[in-house]
Formats: sequence, C-alpha cells, structure tokens
Amino acid sequence: MPELVLELNGRSWTLDASRTYTLGRDPQGDIALDDARVSWRHATISWSGRSWVIEDHGSTNGTFVQGQRIHQVEIGPGSAVHLGNATDGPQLVLSGGAPGAAAAAMSAPGAQQQAQHGVPQAQHAPPQQAPGQPGLGHQEAPGWAAQPQHQAPQYQQHQQQMPQQQAWPQPQQHQAPQPQHAQVPPQQGPGAGVGPGGAAGAPPVYGDRSPTTYHQFALGRKMRIGRALENELVVSDLQVSRHHAEFTSTPDGRFELRDLGSHNGTYVNGMPIAKASTVLIGPNDIVGVGHSTFRLVGDRLEEFVDTGDVSFSARHLTVTVDGGKDILKDVSFGVPEKSLIAVIGPSGSGKSTLLKALTGYRPANQGDVLYDNRNLYKQFAELRQRIGLVPQDDILHKELTVNKALKYAAKLRFPADTSDQERQQRIGEVLRELKLDIHKDKKVTSLSGGQRKRVSVALELLTKPSLIFLDEPTSGLDPGMDRDVMQLLRGLADDGRTVLVVTHSVAELALCDKLLVMAPGGSVAYFGPPEEALNFFGYDTWADVFSAFENYRDYDWAGRWKGSQHYQMYAADIDAVAAQSVHMPPPQAIKPPKPQGWGSQLITLIRRYVSVIASDKGFMALMLILPAVLGAVSLLIDPDKGLLPVVNPRTGKIIPNGTATTVLLILAVGACFAGAANSVRELIKERVIYERERATGLSRSAYLMSKVIVLGMITVLQGGLVGAIGFSTREIPEKGLVLGSQVLLELSLPIMALGFTSMMFGLIISALVKTAEKTMPLLVMFAIIQVVFTGCLFILHGTVGVNQFSFLMPSRWAVAAAGATLDFNRISPNPDDPGATDPLWDHEGGAYIMDMAALLALGAFCGFLVARFLRRHEPEVMRK
Repeated sequence: MPELVLELNGRSWTLDASRTYTLGRDPQGDIALDDARVSWRHATISWSGRSWVIEDHGSTNGTFVQGQRIHQVEIGPGSAVHLGNATDGPQLVLSGGAPGAAAAAMSAPGAQQQAQHGVPQAQHAPPQQAPGQPGLGHQEAPGWAAQPQHQAPQYQQHQQQMPQQQAWPQPQQHQAPQPQHAQVPPQQGPGAGVGPGGAAGAPPVYGDRSPTTYHQFALGRKMRIGRALENELVVSDLQVSRHHAEFTSTPDGRFELRDLGSHNGTYVNGMPIAKASTVLIGPNDIVGVGHSTFRLVGDRLEEFVDTGDVSFSARHLTVTVDGGKDILKDVSFGVPEKSLIAVIGPSGSGKSTLLKALTGYRPANQGDVLYDNRNLYKQFAELRQRIGLVPQDDILHKELTVNKALKYAAKLRFPADTSDQERQQRIGEVLRELKLDIHKDKKVTSLSGGQRKRVSVALELLTKPSLIFLDEPTSGLDPGMDRDVMQLLRGLADDGRTVLVVTHSVAELALCDKLLVMAPGGSVAYFGPPEEALNFFGYDTWADVFSAFENYRDYDWAGRWKGSQHYQMYAADIDAVAAQSVHMPPPQAIKPPKPQGWGSQLITLIRRYVSVIASDKGFMALMLILPAVLGAVSLLIDPDKGLLPVVNPRTGKIIPNGTATTVLLILAVGACFAGAANSVRELIKERVIYERERATGLSRSAYLMSKVIVLGMITVLQGGLVGAIGFSTREIPEKGLVLGSQVLLELSLPIMALGFTSMMFGLIISALVKTAEKTMPLLVMFAIIQVVFTGCLFILHGTVGVNQFSFLMPSRWAVAAAGATLDFNRISPNPDDPGATDPLWDHEGGAYIMDMAALLALGAFCGFLVARFLRRHEPEVMRK
C-alpha cells in the first residue's frame, strides 16, 4: 500500500493508505482550505485497494481532475486536481511512490489522453443512435426508436436541423458506481451511524461533518444547556429556552437527559421528550436542542451546530391519490449544501405535489426525504424548526406594517422567555439583510410585489432555517422584479442556506446551481446544471421543451433521463440507494411542542387580530353602520304598534299581532346576516397563514378561540345594537320571564346570541370553501334558510319532519326565546287549531332558558365542527 504525497499552498501531507482523508473548509478536517469556492466537506481521498481515489461529496462548485468535473476517479502522481474551479481553484499537487496498477494504467500510452477528455469506460458508454433515428438532442434513452408513433413530422424536422452534439464527457469511473456515502468514515456527523429515521447501523449519506465543539464530562457532573449565560453550555439560539435541558453523568457511568420545561422541546432521535422528564441516553442517540445536535462519544459530548452545512435529498418519492393513480413517480435527487435549486415543469407535472412531499405537508406514500441524513417524516417535530416555507400567497397580514407583522410572527415562533429586545434585534437583523429596514414602518399592502415577497422571506428567516422552500415566488411579477427575487434567493444561498424554488419563470435559471425538470405525470426528466439542460433536451428554448412535453405526453421521459450520462453524473448515486423503513412511533408521540403556551398564543393572536381589524377603517365603519341600518329597517313596520298581544275590546279575544312577528323576523334575519357576514371570509383569507403557522407550532384551538373571542364580541355588540333599536321604541311587556324589569335586555339577548351562533356558522362556511368567491352565495343561502325556519312565516310546530329540521336552525331558537317573553302563543296562535301551542313559545321562564341553552349549544357544536375542518389545512404529518 504505497504512500501518496499531497502538496497544497506550500504545505505537504504524506497520505497513509490505511485511512481516509477529508478535504474542505471544515477546520476539523484532515486538509483544511480557506477558500469560499470550496465546500465545508468537499471531497475525500482514500486507498481503494488497488489505487488512490478522490471522491467529491456533493460539493457546490465541484472537483476537477484533468479539467473535467468528477464524482469519483482514480488519481496518482502527476494528476491535476482542482477544487471549486477547473482553472484557478486550489490545486492539489500529487507525488510519491507508484500508486499501483491504476497509476500504471494512467501512465500507459493513451490513458492520460483518455482521462483528460473524460472518456468513460465501455460499460458506461451511452447507447449509440442508429443512423436516421429521430432524437432528442445528443443523448437518447434506449427505446426511443421503438416508439415511432410518438414522433411528429415537425418534431423530426426540428431535430434534423440540430447540429450534431458531442456526448457529455464523463470521467473514468470504477466498474460499478458506488453510492456517494459508501466511503464516508463513521463518526463524522450527527447522522453517522444513523440511517433514515434514526435507525442505528445504517451508513451515513450526506452532510457528514466534524463536530463544531466538544464538551468533556466528569462522573457525577451536570451540564445545563440553554440561552442564558449562567448555563454550563450556552447555545446562542432564540429557538432555545433560557434554561432548556440538562445532561447528567451518573456515578455508575450512565448518562441522563432532563428537559427543563423548554418551549420548543428537547428531542431524542427526532422525537420530543415530555417536558420536565428524564430519559437515559446512549452513544447511538442523537439529542436535538434548537439548531444544535449532540451525541455522546465515550465521556465526551460532541456538538454539531446547524449553520447551513447540511444536505437534503429525496429518494424514490411516489405519491398516489385515490384510485391508485400516481401523481408523483419515483422522484430522486440530492441537493448539495448551500445551493440554489430550481424546479420547473409544465402544468400537471407534480411540482406542487413534490413541494408538499419535500416539506412534510403531504408526505409521499413511498420513499424518504432526508435532511442532514435524517428522515424528515419520522423526525418532523424537530426538523420543522430548521425548514422555511414561503407559499405562493403572502403569509402575512397585509393590513399591518412590516415591523408589526414580523413582531407578531416572532412572538409566536420564539420561546415565551424571549425578551422583546431579543426579538426586535433579530427582526432588525433580518430587515437589514433583505434591505427592508427602510420599509419597516410601511403597511405591507403598500409595498410592491417584489417587496412583499421579501417580507414573506423575512418572516421565514427569523428562525434561521438552513433549508428554504419557495412556491412560485415570482408569480405575477414583471421581469425586473423576477430578476430581483431570484438574485435575492441567490444571495440567500451564498450566505449559507440551501434554497429550493418552484417556478414557471425560466429567465433567471442561470443563477441556480442545479435544475430539476419535471415531466408530465410527475417524473423527473432532468436534474443537473441549468446551463446543460437545453442541450440535454436538444432544443434552443424552454418553450420548445414544454411543447415537446405536451406533444409527447406518452413518451418515457424518465426512462430517457435514467439512460443518460447526466443521470450517471448527477443522480445515479442517490437513486441507487433503496429507501429504508423505520418503525413509526404512535401518532401522539410526534405531536410537536408549542413555542408558546396556549394562553400566551391566544393573547398574541387576539392582539394581532385586533390590530388587523383596527387598521381597516372601512371594516370598522361597516360594523357600526350595518346593525344600525338593520335595526332601523324594523322601525318602518307599523311604527305606532307595540309588540304585545292585542285584545278585542268587544269580544275579549286575542287578535293576532302581525307587527310583532314581522318585527322579530326582520331583527332575527338582520342578526343572522350580520353575524355570518363578519366571519364568512375570515378563515379562507388566512388559510395560507394558518397552514404555515400551524407547521411552526401554532395551537389550532388557540387560533380558533382568538377568532371566536374577537368576532364574538363584535357580533354580540352588533346584536345588542340591533335589539336596542328594534325593541326600545315599541311597547313591550313590563316584566320579563327571567330578568324581571330588564325586559329590553331579555329580548335583546336572543338577538345577540343569534348573531354569535350565526357567526359560528359563518366560520364553518369559511373552513369548508376552497376560494373566497364561494362564500357569498353560501352566505345568501344561509340567510334565506333562516328566514324560512324562524316560525314567523308559517306554523312549524306539528309539521312532521320540517319542525324537527328547524331545530338545527339558530333563528328558530332565537325567535322562540324572544317569542316566549312576548307570549307568541297568544300573539300568533295557530289559525287551524287555536288550542295547539308551540312548547318553544310557552310564556314561561323554563322555555326561555331552554331556548337560549339550545341556541348556545348549537354555537358550541359549530365550534367543534370548525376545529375538525381546520385539521384538513394542516401538514398531514402532524395529524393524529
């Protein structure tokens, strides 16, 4: 096993064939390079048994041998190796003894020329295209010629006019391509020895790196972790509580971990442990605290800080919908650290489905998503804090100023023990980074489209995510703003984050490191550098490529991709690794902790909602005008007549008082309409905001209660105003059934409760519809149905079926409660059977209380239904 001498920047290393050497910016690596073009863990050099081999580990800027970018290639004395750039990147000068058979082969006549031009070995040569065979550019998958029925004359003509392309060069490789993780040494990162989902014994895949720091344990010693300076291990991360967790080394050599009531939780192998509980940990366990990960090695605690030097990969993702149709088919790709990835494709290619699968919003039916070598689906509770998602729609309230919107977001996402000064300091850092500090006091609605998108990105950057997803961030923007947004994303990647953007815009793809092209049906048609994509498809423009997708939908685009040399260079290693399955914990075990307590979240949400309403002057004016108008309308109905039973002075019999029933009908319908109108758009207009905040730890019940409390108070006040206007100017009974002399309040309470319950019905509508445009027809239908089932238009009691159905209508119970006080059985007797009375209208205190209780119970039941419907708009991985 001969030695190899490596020289770099005036220093030299003598490499021992018995071990593997890491190259990169990591100061803990074997060969450290201080060059921005070099990745943190860029490559490794090792002895394969017959030759020295250099292997690139998904570096951003690549490793080059003899001027050609490589993944894994044999090297020896005289080989020219550059890192980060083929011409002026850091150069490794190799010398020393004969490197064995491979070196002899490389020094043989013709071998050096073969390596310089990147000619692959015979078994990796691409299939040859038969003369006259129609083609798609310079690389064809086997089977293209076997499907001539999919070729169009215009398509063939275009291909015949294409200049002959040279096959993309591929460096010399071993006979069987090995997965990228095959030679990664163990104990290099938090994923070492831990496969997907944290299963011990599985080899590491991506993102392996040396510990950030070490902490030595002594027997019986305690090591407390937290944000406060008095902790033994201080973690400067706002996701971490001031006193977060505590490690203890017991005298018998065991190690214990205790959560100190942290807000964002302490995690062992991705699963949250109970607050203030103690668990035993071993050498195979990974402990997560905020952006830091800890692992025991002997009596030493190794800490890995997630600063963006993490990898991300998808393996064999398949999503199946009802009926067994695959809308995402076997998607695999790997994302290197600190890179910008664009996902493009025609409509129906599964881009949105892929985004949901990658973020855990809708996990794939098959396959794995690995974040830093950890299964996202199985460890979502912990890893969700490190992933940012910017949906296509803005995830903020446009009525608020930029600073105030970010302040409420920080309040919800950071632990409760975070001070206002700490939150504002982080907000200021983000605003300055995105050049939004000059706009911080402007309302979001007054900003341009590109600036609003920056604010959405700023909201996600508050928690310092290492991985950011964006869905159509340039949709609706002009070309100038399109470029500005893409340059912003390029800057985010350069600053140490991995960014994946789904887009329809192809104008700025050159800014990306990698491009993923999805074909119709949800399969991968290309993955690799964007500058090589058009050449791969054999077209001059992306419009031609998308037209080809549409015209040849039945063609096996995925098969063509997997038969290409690009696939061997950029995706074969990822795709070759079979997905691993891990035991799924019980559903209740993966419920993510909440950064804030329920009460704290509720107060913050109420304050934010009140701020949003108060900033909308038009809505506030409407809230006052609407009940005043509805109450005033009732005054036009026989203004001189009261609401009491009328007795015929000659006969002594009761004369039906149509004025009372008409007035109560108008007041009830007005309360129904006002209450439902207040809430019918509230959930649908905030759906995107709720989905994102729910994924970051928002309590569903706290969110719903904030709506119920604020809207309920507004609606109850409106109902009181409607009742006061409608009843105060008319003759009413001198004494009530329950409240005695407070008859006006007793009559107004059913109107107020009716408005509240109608508001709850409006929330049901808002939770069910898919677009805001569908709310108005349903609102009108709801109001009309309430008119019919008040009992004021026709007799409901005694009508089989109809009367029972009316019990589901809030207007039935509200009118019945007010009717009991007014004695509707006497005011509006049954003309067909005067002796038949409606028990809901009995002039008794018990009937009034029963009617009010039923009305409020109906509202509470509506609240339960709304909470259940809200579950449909949460990340699927979070649902119990």
